Amino acid sequence: MPVLNRIAMLAAVPRREPATPAVQVRATARAGVVAVEAISNRAFGRHSHDQFGFGVMLAGAHHSASGRGPVRAEPGQLLSVNPNEVHDGHPVAGAVRHWRMLYVDPAILAPAIADVAGGEFAHPVLTAPDAARAFLALHGCLTRTSPPFDLAIDGLLLEVLAPLVARQTARPAAVPRSVQRAKDLIDTGPEATLSLDQLAATAGLSRYHFLRAFAAATGLPPHAYQMQQRLHRARQQIVRGEPLATVAAATGFADQAHLTRLFTRCYGLAPGALARAHRR
Repeated sequence: MPVLNRIAMLAAVPRREPATPAVQVRATARAGVVAVEAISNRAFGRHSHDQFGFGVMLAGAHHSASGRGPVRAEPGQLLSVNPNEVHDGHPVAGAVRHWRMLYVDPAILAPAIADVAGGEFAHPVLTAPDAARAFLALHGCLTRTSPPFDLAIDGLLLEVLAPLVARQTARPAAVPRSVQRAKDLIDTGPEATLSLDQLAATAGLSRYHFLRAFAAATGLPPHAYQMQQRLHRARQQIVRGEPLATVAAATGFADQAHLTRLFTRCYGLAPGALARAHRR
């Protein structure tokens, strides 16, 4: 039996599921790629990731407001999210849903996206059975303890990306310069204590007009955007193996408990779980 067919069959075999809803994270055979599997009826508020995310809904359904419009995901459909795209997620009728995702650092995924002539993910949800099967095979290759099938991984990745990405036909709308100045102030030092007065003055706008302009440009009000940038930096430091207490202090959180509370609220898993996954 050809290797790719065998991998696809193995990936399609249901795993033993945890008895209660859970979100599990693990490092993979590729640096910069993290696998997440979730069985949950948890609702996730508006948040973003600093990585590309893509996966498959296996059971149940959810709806969300993504940066590309409102969507509903059902079993067998592909899911995707672009870096820094603000989105949320809610179970349909409060029921448990089950999904698998891969989160990939932009620098790692960029060559593969370029190979399929794309710029970013165009479809937050997509019905593409062949690509969904390829994703399950890819997820299996990346998370098994046996030596990775490098050739298979590269090929499967392209099969998944091809229907998801969009060709660059137009440049995205630019962030207004006034807002960009304030955004840069947050991006370069998200751990800093910043006031609304300070950010509005940097933008050269009244506080009211600044709030409206910033939320329109980024999808989040300034405080929520700053918290997301802190969480992004925290994730990067956790993956590098830095102690959680040190990470919390360096990224502007009051303490480790504060970091854990916000990290879990946004991503459904504790920073300690992410740290343990990368120590294996």
